[in-house]
Amino acid sequence: MLKEGDQAPHFEVLADDGRKVTLADYRGKHLILYFYPKANTPGCIHEANGFRNMIADFQAQNAEIAGVSADDVEAQLKFSKKLNLNFPLLADTEFAMIEAYGARRMKSFLGKTFMGIVRTTFWIGPDGKIVKIWNSVVPRGHATEVLTALRGDEPTGERDDAASTAAPSSKS
Repeated sequence: MLKEGDQAPHFEVLADDGRKVTLADYRGKHLILYFYPKANTPGCIHEANGFRNMIADFQAQNAEIAGVSADDVEAQLKFSKKLNLNFPLLADTEFAMIEAYGARRMKSFLGKTFMGIVRTTFWIGPDGKIVKIWNSVVPRGHATEVLTALRGDEPTGERDDAASTAAPSSKS
C-alpha cells in the first residue's frame, strides 16, 4: 500500500484525447490524480465538476488535475465533452495504473462484495513523491478539500458543488 512520502508509481496510459500521458509529463508541477469508479455516474459527475470549476485555483498553485478510471478512451472523451472538462481523463482499461496506486480494492454493495475502484485521490509533488492521499473520497466538496490542503489553508467550509452545473466554455 502506498503512503505519503513514497515515490509515485510510473504510469503510461491514454488520455481522453488519445495522447499518451505519463507521470513524467507532470514533473515540476503538483499533480492531483483522482481515481473514480465509472464515467458518467452521479458521484463521478459531482467530483469532476468540482475540479473543473476550480481549475484556475489549482493552476494558480502550479497544480494540474487528472482523473482516472477503467473506462476506455471513447467513454472518457464522451464524459469529458458532456461536462466540458478542462483537464484530462485517463483510460486504464487494464487496471495497471489503478492497481499500482492501490485504488482497486474489495467493495460491497447491496450485500455483495466485488473488486472495484475505490474513489481515491493522490497529491503528487513536483518531485514525483506522494504528498497526501485521500481514501474513500466523498465526491461533493472534495475539490475544495484538496485545494485547501494544496494551499496549506485551514478548511473554510466553502463547497465546490454550488456551481456544479455551470460549465466553462472550453477545455484547456
